[in-house]
Amino acid sequence: MSLGEIFDKKNNDLSKRIDKKKVPEHVAIIMDGNGRWATKKGLPRTYGHKQGVSVLKKIIKASKNLGCKVLTVYAFSTENWTRPSKEVNFLINLFSEVLRNQIEEIHEEATRIKFIGDLTPFPETLKKIISSSESLTKNNNDFLFNVCVNYGGRQEIVKAARELALKSSSGEIKPSEVNEELFNSELLTRGLKDPELLIRTSGEKRLSNFLLWQLAYSEIYISDVLWPEFNEYEFLKAIIDYQSRNRRFGGIESLPKESFEDSQCSS
Repeated sequence: MSLGEIFDKKNNDLSKRIDKKKVPEHVAIIMDGNGRWATKKGLPRTYGHKQGVSVLKKIIKASKNLGCKVLTVYAFSTENWTRPSKEVNFLINLFSEVLRNQIEEIHEEATRIKFIGDLTPFPETLKKIISSSESLTKNNNDFLFNVCVNYGGRQEIVKAARELALKSSSGEIKPSEVNEELFNSELLTRGLKDPELLIRTSGEKRLSNFLLWQLAYSEIYISDVLWPEFNEYEFLKAIIDYQSRNRRFGGIESLPKESFEDSQCSS
């Protein structure tokens, strides 16, 4: 049996364990470890980012095949500008190159692509490519692929608060009308269901300013695998782990009536 056949068998074995009725509708991913992966192999950090793009294509396909409807990835944070300018410039050029080469395929697969974040600092050429990509795919409804670029969760929350403050000062809304639903309508993800599952690779155990409002009740899965080595098998493991969780949203697990009455009698 070849190595590829072994991988296929492992993936098929995991797929059989997944309950298709409990697949998360919205998955978010912090794709971490590109640079470290490359450094460990004695390669430039930029090579890790290129490899990461190849992995992302496979994970998009795997999530669609499972029945997920939305995939949101953290591609470039507001803090990433502090990296060496050579790496930042490479990432910006990589975004442009990938979009130019892949957008037709993305469109043909009935996937809608949306970019979330402040695009103003990016070069005009990249902003035009992003705009045309979103326009081309805007009517695709099978699958939504969100790319968070120059995005920060705190900045998003501050922006939403500022917008509501302006509406309140102008008399458009009353302060007493501000609630979670109204606040949510000012976020960059408005109209989207919050992610049920967050996957973070490379073993880091933090949110890194990603979707701070939206991830309030998401299940978090930490993988020690660096992103360039992440694959469908690792993704399926995350889904299976998610399905083993008891999502109570601050409540308690439902008990049969008899069990509840028994517990009351024994208390």
